[in-house]
Amino acid sequence: MPSQTTVTAPPGRPAAPSTSATRRRVALASFVGTTVEYYDFYLYATASALVFAPTFFPSVTPAVGVIASFATYGVGFVARPLGGVVAGHLGDRIGRKKLLVASLVLMGIASTLIGVIPSAATIGVGAVVALVFLRLLQGVAAGAEWGGSALLSVEHAPERHRGLFGAFTQMGSAGGMLLATGVFTLVRSLLGTEAFLAWGWRLPFLFSAVIVAVGLVIRLGVQDAPVFQELRASGGVERFPVWQAIRQHPRSILVTAGLRLVQPALYSILTTYSLTYLGNVRGPSGSDAGLQAVLVISAVSLVSTPFWGWLSDRVGRRVLTIWSAVGIAVLIWPFFAFLDAGPLVLLPLVALIGMCVFHDSIYGPQAAWFAEQFPTGRRYSGMSLGYQIGSIFSVGLTPLLAAVFVQLGGGSPWILCGYLGVYAVLTIVAAVFAVDPRAVARREAQAGAGARAGAGAGAGAGRVSA
Repeated sequence: MPSQTTVTAPPGRPAAPSTSATRRRVALASFVGTTVEYYDFYLYATASALVFAPTFFPSVTPAVGVIASFATYGVGFVARPLGGVVAGHLGDRIGRKKLLVASLVLMGIASTLIGVIPSAATIGVGAVVALVFLRLLQGVAAGAEWGGSALLSVEHAPERHRGLFGAFTQMGSAGGMLLATGVFTLVRSLLGTEAFLAWGWRLPFLFSAVIVAVGLVIRLGVQDAPVFQELRASGGVERFPVWQAIRQHPRSILVTAGLRLVQPALYSILTTYSLTYLGNVRGPSGSDAGLQAVLVISAVSLVSTPFWGWLSDRVGRRVLTIWSAVGIAVLIWPFFAFLDAGPLVLLPLVALIGMCVFHDSIYGPQAAWFAEQFPTGRRYSGMSLGYQIGSIFSVGLTPLLAAVFVQLGGGSPWILCGYLGVYAVLTIVAAVFAVDPRAVARREAQAGAGARAGAGAGAGAGRVSA
C-alpha cells in the first residue's frame, strides 16, 4: 500500500493552485456548512437541558430525568467516531467535498425528524427509542462533518495562514450555537413556557430542513484542494487509509484525542450543563440568564475564534493550548462559585472570559494543528478518528457526568471541578507531544539568524586582525 507523505502530480498535470477568491469561498463554505451542522447538533444539547426530561422521561424524578436526558445527548458522541471512520476512509479516497454534502443531508433529516417524534405520554418507550436512534444519526453526521470541513479550509490555505483559515471551520461551532440558542430563545419568548414545553420546542428542529437547504447550496460550490487533487492524480490514494493511520500514526491519533479533552468539556459546561445548574440553584431566572449568556459568548466567539487561529500562526499552537488549559483548571472553581451567588447581570462577562479567552484559544487553532499531525493521504482518517475519540470522553460525557458528580457531591460541584482539572493535565501532556510546525519554523529561523550573526561577527573579527 502507498505510504508516502509527500505526493507529486504527474508531469504536465499539476493541479491549479488555490486563488485568493477560491480560499475565501472555501472559508465561507466551511463556516456556513459547519454552522448548519452544529445548529442541528446543538439544538439537541439545548433541548436536553430544558425540554427532554419532562417530554420523554415524565415518570421519573426531575434529577433522574435530567441525567437520562443528558445520557441520550451523549449517545450522539458515541456515534461520532463511526461517522469519523467511515467519512475518513471515503474522504481520503474519493474526496472531502462529497462526504461533506452527504453528512449535511443526513444531519438535516435526523434533526427534522426529531421535531415530529411523539412524546412518551403518547407512544411510551417508543419515543425514547426513536429519540436515541435519531441522535445516533446526528452523531454519525457530525463525526463525518468536522474533518472534511477542516481539511477543505486548511488544505486550500497558504502554509503561513493555516491557523487563520482553519478557524473558519471552528467558527461554525459558535455560529451553530448562536443560531440554535437564538431560535430556542425566540420561540420560548414568543410562545411562553407552557406552550414551548408542550409543542413549541419542535419548531427549531423543523426549521432544520430550511437551513440545511441553504447550506447545501453554498457547499456544492467548492472543490477539493489542489494537494488532494494531486494525490488522486498521482495514484497515491491508499486503499485502507483508516488502517494505515492507526498502524503508522498511533501517537498522532492519541495526541489529537488528548487535545480534545479539556476544551470541549469546558464548552459543554458553559453552554449546556450550566443551564441546568442555574435552573436548580437560581430557578427559572437562572436558566434564562444562562441562555442569554450563551447567546453573548457565541456571538463574540465569531470574532475571538479566528483571532486565536491567527495568533497561533505567529506564536505556535502549543503555547496557547498549554496556558489556556492551566487557566481552565484554575478558573473553573470561581466560575461555579459565581453561578451559586454572583450577580446574574455579570454572567455574560464571566462566561465570555471562559469561552472567548480560555476555550477559543485552544479551539481556534485545532483544525490546522490536527491536520498538521498527519500526511495528506491519511489526514481525514487520522484527524477525524482522534477528534471524535476525544469528543466522546469530553463533550459527550461531561453533561451526564456533571449531573452525576454534582449529585454525588451533595449539590456541590467540587468533584466536577476536579474532573476538569484532570482533563486539563491530560491536554497539556498531549500538547507537549504534538508536532507544532509554527514553533519548529520559529526555532529554525532563530537558529539561522544566530548562525548568520555568528558568521558576520567572525568575518568582522577577521578584518580587524588583518
